[in-house]
Amino acid sequence: MLTQTTSRVLEPSDLDAALAVLDREPVANAFVTSRVRIAGLDPWRLGGEMWGWYEDGILTSLCYAGANLVPICAGRRAVRAFADRARRSGRRCSSIVGPAGPTADLWRLLEPHWGPAREVRRHQPLMVADRLPDDIAPDPYVRRVRKDEMETIMPACVAMFTEEVGVSPLAGDGGLLYQARVAELVGSGRAFARFGPDGKVVFKAEIGAATDRACQIQGVWVAPEYRGTGLAAPGMAAVLRYALADVAPVVSLYVNDFNTPARRAYQRVGFREVGAFMSVLF
Repeated sequence: MLTQTTSRVLEPSDLDAALAVLDREPVANAFVTSRVRIAGLDPWRLGGEMWGWYEDGILTSLCYAGANLVPICAGRRAVRAFADRARRSGRRCSSIVGPAGPTADLWRLLEPHWGPAREVRRHQPLMVADRLPDDIAPDPYVRRVRKDEMETIMPACVAMFTEEVGVSPLAGDGGLLYQARVAELVGSGRAFARFGPDGKVVFKAEIGAATDRACQIQGVWVAPEYRGTGLAAPGMAAVLRYALADVAPVVSLYVNDFNTPARRAYQRVGFREVGAFMSVLF
C-alpha cells in the first residue's frame, strides 16, 4: 500500500534533482524541460505543480500538473501515486499527454473519476530528425514571422488549433492566453511561415519547446486550398534547417497516427519514429 509520503509536490530547492530526471529522456521530456529551465519549480512561475515520486529516498519520476497532466519517466508505482494525487485534487487540466505507456496507465486509473474524455488519441508517433534531407530543398519562402505580422499569422494559428484539437482556442477567455503564447513564439523567433501572393499564410509551423539538447516542432499547418500541392515537405525542411542551426541538435514532433499525409511528409524530410505519445482531451 503506497503512503501519501511516497510522492510530494516538489519545491524550488528540488530543481537539480528534477532536471536530472528530465534529462534522462531529453526528446520525450522537451516540453516540460523547457518550462522548468525557464521557470524553475515555483508553481506560480511554472504554471502548475511538479509532483515527485521517490524510491529509497531518490527522486525517480515526475508528473507535471498544469494545463496538461504529463507523466515523466514514470513506472507503474509512480503512475499509481500520481493518479491518487490527481484524483484527490480533482481535474484542473485540459488534457493528459505524454509517453503512451505511462499515459495509458494513468488514464486507466483516472477514467472512472474523470471520464468520459472528449477524445482519446492512444497512438501518436514521436518522430525525430538530426540532419537535413539530401533530396528535399528547404522552401526558400519559409521565414521567421515578424512581430508586426501577428494579425496575419493569428487566423492560421486559430485554424490549425481548432482543426487539431477540436475546439477553438478563442473559447473561454476570448483567446487572450493563446494570443500571448503565439506572441511569445513570434517574439522569440520560433514562428515560421510562407505567405501567399495575397499576403495570407499558406504554410506555418513553430518551434514550441526548446532546450539545449532537443526541440519540438508544433502547429504545422497548410492552408486547405494549398494542400496536396507539395508545400509541406519543403516547408518542414526549412523549419528543420532553422531548428538545427539555431536551437538544438535534435528536432522532434509527434503526430496523430491517422494523419497519413503529415506522417508521409515528415518521413520524406527524414523524421523517423522513436516512440509514441498519447493524448486524452477533455
